[in-house]
Amino acid sequence: MTVLKTSASPNRHRKARILVVEDNEDHTLLIKNALQHSFTDVEAVMMSDEHTAIHYLEECAQTGLRLPQLILLDLYLPNRENGWAFLELVKKLSPEMGQIPVVVFSSSSNDEDIAESYDRGVASYVVKPMNFAEWTDYFLTLKEYWWETVSLPNTHSMY
Repeated sequence: MTVLKTSASPNRHRKARILVVEDNEDHTLLIKNALQHSFTDVEAVMMSDEHTAIHYLEECAQTGLRLPQLILLDLYLPNRENGWAFLELVKKLSPEMGQIPVVVFSSSSNDEDIAESYDRGVASYVVKPMNFAEWTDYFLTLKEYWWETVSLPNTHSMY
């Protein structure tokens, strides 16, 4: 397979945001450091549970702040039902929020978790890397795909 790169990126995400919903403090630190290394021009918004993440998204919509361009979701918050409940709410809050791609990050490689996550509308499912170097490599790949290859909808809230 050949990947064609063009000089004109489909996305110009100045001051873009990635919402990270992760309840494990060690993973939060790894993700934050890997994001800072890989996405120097992106603001990472870190939330430790689905309730504060939903509150943040609702606040963005109510105040007219730009919504995140991507959501990274730990499926087990601390159980998968919490992760799926968050995903369902994001998809239902508004049409604009429903368009935000959600990438599930999980330590689980269980086929049922993966299949159910896709059935519920995730854009990708990734089993969490094991060390910082792998996290950094993953985020460089994530950046290339989500920021430099695909076109994402405008997430400036109008509600």
